[in-house]
Amino acid sequence: MNRRQFVRGASGAALGAAALAASLPLSPAASARQAMDLPPAERRRRRFVNAVLRTQEGDAVRLYDDLLKDKTVLVNFMYTHCTDDCPLTTAKLVQVQKILGERVGRDIFIYSISVDPAHDTPPVLRDYAKTFGVKPGWLFLTGAKADIQRIRSNFGDDPALDFRKSDHLNLIEYGIEPLERWGGFPAWTQPKTMVQYLSWIEPNGDRPGPGQEGESG
Repeated sequence: MNRRQFVRGASGAALGAAALAASLPLSPAASARQAMDLPPAERRRRRFVNAVLRTQEGDAVRLYDDLLKDKTVLVNFMYTHCTDDCPLTTAKLVQVQKILGERVGRDIFIYSISVDPAHDTPPVLRDYAKTFGVKPGWLFLTGAKADIQRIRSNFGDDPALDFRKSDHLNLIEYGIEPLERWGGFPAWTQPKTMVQYLSWIEPNGDRPGPGQEGESG
């Protein structure tokens, strides 16, 4: 991914609002322009369903109020009995967590959302997290199937698609919710490059220089 691609993918509030206009549950008389004119706090809230989820410890949390609002996040979709993409993605995120160190759980949060909630109960997710040596600040989440499908849609996935065939199993979303800056990178991106991309959209983070490219392999 080069600088031009990065800027296109994570351009900030204006593009986020434009994409939101097509997905907000507005009345038939409302227009895309009305969505753009919403107060920022209301626009941010409407972008994501505020569904109740369960963590690997069994705690109830709301997607927007508790997990996304005012936070910088990394989000991926997975299921524990996946044998190819998911464990590789989880292993990459373990390395990201090591690089970020104490920032995880303090000013950056990692969320792995199961797309197979019928199988992935909190105890199953807890065992999965322990297998990979996941540290605090990283939550594995499950919930009602209908809510998971709505969350998949919020992040640009097609909930009608069988979860085992979803391209989003190969994608890690990242964003700074209060700034409405969102982007994504392939799960095979190098962990140091993932951290670099996240830094590029942070208010005081490093910026890509002319022609700077991250390593994806």
